[in-house]
Amino acid sequence: METTQRISYVALDRMDDAMRAEMDRCAREGTPRPESSAVRAHVPACFWSFANSWRDIFRNGVLDHSIKELCRVYVSRTVKCEYCGNQRSIKAAGQGLKEAQYDDLLNFEKSTRYSDRQKAALAYAEAITWRLETDDAFWERMRRHYSEPELVELGCFIALTMGQQSWLRLLNIDHHQVMAGTSAAMAPGFEDAEALARSKASADYWARKEAAPQNRGG
Repeated sequence: METTQRISYVALDRMDDAMRAEMDRCAREGTPRPESSAVRAHVPACFWSFANSWRDIFRNGVLDHSIKELCRVYVSRTVKCEYCGNQRSIKAAGQGLKEAQYDDLLNFEKSTRYSDRQKAALAYAEAITWRLETDDAFWERMRRHYSEPELVELGCFIALTMGQQSWLRLLNIDHHQVMAGTSAAMAPGFEDAEALARSKASADYWARKEAAPQNRGG
């Protein structure tokens, strides 16, 4: 079914040199890829606020990048932001994160694919995104695995990506529409427009599945 894009992309020739350089980085490295940045470019303050925050607390920062990448895609699976959920961090892959580790995100507590440290981070993401109640045991678990600066950075990052993804999912934007021709940071099976269409039409496409918190009601 055809969908209508709700907010237009800003053309590259309407951007200044610094913004175009950031768009080149998006096309080269992804997460984010160029389309979402081209939407934020309608307001340069929004463009740079996100780009700078993303650089400082997602790509860099005090906490392992691969942990933040798992939480980013956990949020995608929860709010069903297909645009964000079909991207993968090149940096996280370089740190050893495997594609199979994205498959069990909504069932992370029972999965054997995650370390105790990764599961603790995902429990933090779950509590934030689903507004779950937490108790002393929850926070003791967090403190076993993370310092207070790491918990602050991860909490701020989850809040940032949850807000952005909750918004972007409304816009009907998709990949390979701005600065097309690169597969940088695309998930397997989404490398170009044709592959993306095939994957989204598949019966087992992830966005067709219902999401639910593991800890609801307990």
